[in-house]
Amino acid sequence: MLYFACGSNMNRERIIKRRVKFSRREHAILEGWRLEFNKVASGKPKEGYANIVREKKGVVEGIIYEIQKTDLKRLDEHEGHLCHYRRMPVRVRLDSGEEVEATTYVAQPWQTSSGLKPSRGYLGHLLEGRDLLPPEYSQWLKRTSTVD
Repeated sequence: MLYFACGSNMNRERIIKRRVKFSRREHAILEGWRLEFNKVASGKPKEGYANIVREKKGVVEGIIYEIQKTDLKRLDEHEGHLCHYRRMPVRVRLDSGEEVEATTYVAQPWQTSSGLKPSRGYLGHLLEGRDLLPPEYSQWLKRTSTVD
């Protein structure tokens, strides 16, 4: 199965540390959405984690992992499935032009707030995906204002 990461799980080492095995890792684009840091970080009311929000002309750059269905439970645990985030199917476009269906996580509405910013450490996880992300997107992430 395919998992689309657009937040801290773009960090290959983070996925490995979470004991999620993958056989494929490549760049993908999700259209009709935008990336926001509006998911309230646990115990840190001013800090935001990555989330996607519908926006007709929006584009979110991310990374596709091919994982085993059994590893989805590990991701669920780390993402706080149902309490913090919920799983959702999305169609993403690969660099080859092929469109595929993948699973991603979207923050539960009651876990979001406006005016949040990521920490530098958290943002660093997203930037670890720069080996596959377009340079402009990586630069945009680097310019993101942080809480520290």
